[in-house]
Amino acid sequence: MKEITLKHTLPKVFAQVADLQSEVWRHEVTFEKDRLYLVEANSGTGKSSLCSYIFGYRKDYEGQILFDGNDIARFSTSKWVRIRQTSLSLLWQELRLFPELTAMENVIIKNKLTNHQSQQQIETWFDQLGIADRMNAKIGRMSFGQQQRVALIRALCQPFDFIFVDEPISHLDDTNSRIVGELLMSEAHRQGAGVIVTSIGKHIELNYDKVLKL
Repeated sequence: MKEITLKHTLPKVFAQVADLQSEVWRHEVTFEKDRLYLVEANSGTGKSSLCSYIFGYRKDYEGQILFDGNDIARFSTSKWVRIRQTSLSLLWQELRLFPELTAMENVIIKNKLTNHQSQQQIETWFDQLGIADRMNAKIGRMSFGQQQRVALIRALCQPFDFIFVDEPISHLDDTNSRIVGELLMSEAHRQGAGVIVTSIGKHIELNYDKVLKL
């Protein structure tokens, strides 16, 4: 996949809002592979909805979303499965980890489906992110900031043309935020992927190709 295009896309809940101030909703916006984007938003402007629409989890929007010119509203379930396995990765704001499993088990579940990263690489990421000593701790007993780092590792355990990270450093200090940015961009560059970061305030300090106000 080379491009993701929004054509006059708008959450249906905003349909009656006449004076909507946005550089994304009701516009034509294209995200290109191998480029870095920041989508800034205020709370309640549809940031997480945007991620859900592009990932095919929700369809309550007007307009179109196109992958390489193809309307995603027409995609079959089997096509969505392939896209999520090979083209799109998403770090959800709410993380969606399994609390009863350990940090490593949460990552390995994903990696067994993709066979994309080596065990050594995964363990190296745990170490770089300062959570090597928490690999065998259950997610439910970890802080949200630690969970965010686990969720990032899981998101990197697959091939992707685009990766979306929804408020990935909201509970991290500056040092860990910097490391998250470095790991994210290193893997994205290795795969030649596009990166879309969303934020309602604190965001990863990176050299964004484009900043959009949602």
